Amino acid sequence: MNTSVLFQTILGLALLSVGAASAQAPPAGPSSAPATAAQQTGDLQSLKAQMLQMQTGLRALQAEHRREVADLKAQVQNLHRTIANLRGTAATPGASAAGCAEPAPATSSDAPFPTGDASVVAAPAARGPQAAAPAAFPTTDASVTSAPPAAAAPRLTGPITIAGGARSVLNISFDGQFSAATSSQKNLDALEVGDHDPQQRGFNARNLELALDGAVDPYFEGFANVVFKLDNDNETSVEVEEAFMQTTTLPWNLQAKGGQFFAPLGRVNQQHPHAWDFVDAPLVSGRLLGPDGLRGTGAQVAWLTPLPWYSQLSLAVQNGNGGTGYSFRNGGDDGIFYGRTTFDRRLGGVEDLVFVPRLENSVDLSPTQTLLVGASGAFGPNDTGTDARTEIYGVDVFYKWKSAHSEGGWPFVKWQSEALMRRFEAGRGVADAFPVGETFDDWGAYSQIVWGFRKGWTGALRTDFLHMEESAVTDDPQRQSRWRLSPNVTWFPTEFSKFRLQYNHDFLEANHFLGSDDADSLFLQFEFSLGAHAAHKF
Repeated sequence: MNTSVLFQTILGLALLSVGAASAQAPPAGPSSAPATAAQQTGDLQSLKAQMLQMQTGLRALQAEHRREVADLKAQVQNLHRTIANLRGTAATPGASAAGCAEPAPATSSDAPFPTGDASVVAAPAARGPQAAAPAAFPTTDASVTSAPPAAAAPRLTGPITIAGGARSVLNISFDGQFSAATSSQKNLDALEVGDHDPQQRGFNARNLELALDGAVDPYFEGFANVVFKLDNDNETSVEVEEAFMQTTTLPWNLQAKGGQFFAPLGRVNQQHPHAWDFVDAPLVSGRLLGPDGLRGTGAQVAWLTPLPWYSQLSLAVQNGNGGTGYSFRNGGDDGIFYGRTTFDRRLGGVEDLVFVPRLENSVDLSPTQTLLVGASGAFGPNDTGTDARTEIYGVDVFYKWKSAHSEGGWPFVKWQSEALMRRFEAGRGVADAFPVGETFDDWGAYSQIVWGFRKGWTGALRTDFLHMEESAVTDDPQRQSRWRLSPNVTWFPTEFSKFRLQYNHDFLEANHFLGSDDADSLFLQFEFSLGAHAAHKF
């Protein structure tokens, strides 16, 4: 109840009491008039004293009431601050003239759903220049809540990372590589040596790659590359190109990996087609290592030596069977390889595995120049005879110059060359006339240079030479010596797409069974990449 109303009520009751006392007094007579007047005067003084006492008491009550009201007001303001802190917004409740807190504007009817997911709730209409943002979903799980307003929005191509760390749990990417081809050779698949090369005149889709990589746990990281290919009949085939894990914490500068992976033989054999500088594979790689390159299931250990420059020694051990073990335990087409009848050599012991050692060294010639030199080999049995073996030796060199004032990596020049030599012991052929002990010493090399002359543009030139030792009894067209000249120009609109125009001139030498021939081919390649892709090896 209001203090002034309470005071007026008490004063009215007091006046009523005075009136009642006056009415109950006996009528005054002549002899008693002076006494009665004195008595009334005393009563009035007494009443005034009582009223003053009551007023004093009321003032005390009023002061105490004000203190209680002030305390209640402070409690209400504290409650508003607490609610504002819980909501994450600043509350500024007002106060009335009487000192009571005014309630905040009612928003419960149109308050946004308590989540930061833009796909669930639309942003509320602004109520003014200081309209508050919707409250975040009440959880600390980083996989559920959205980033704070101050955080940058995640990139669509960014990896899924371990919370609070730099290592990614999973990178997912897709690379689509397509080409249009024309050639003076009707059967382009007989001219091209790589399985990911254009295989027919017209349009080709020989490398559609799904790549995954990331941290498995604090001790391992994993990689996988699954490739889809369309053949000349537009039928889809799938191959697990690579799928392996490797260690991250071994002591003594050691690293081990196991699974399905490319053998560390040379440089181009370890590269995926989207990392090539040309539309097709070098001749020596396709003919000596096989259309799919040398890869397989196995294990590898690498040691980073303590030399003052980068020096790494590695050894891979693989099964070396099938088409990806082309020069080793490969049954060939319909049981025939290089005109020899093959047999299914089962893995009987360590001697039936393929061993691939490699040593590579890299030095910085200057702050803008780097040189890498490598030597490698591959040793194992082949399926043309019970005691037949294959030996491959290779050397490679890579040089790169990049301007000290480069923009996005341009301009640059890089030169890469490889030479391979294969000693292939062939067993008895299909006919008795085929000698048992025939051995082929085949070799070849390529050299290529790429010039990044302008940001987003490169020009390149590659020369190939392949020498296949002649045989008087083996008429396999894959054993024909040849050379190739390949210039190209590439445009990168962004890091996620590229266009490449390439011309090939092939010259095939004559042998005992085949005449000389030459061919001209033209390719237009388009490639796009989606998602975050792991960095390629230097």
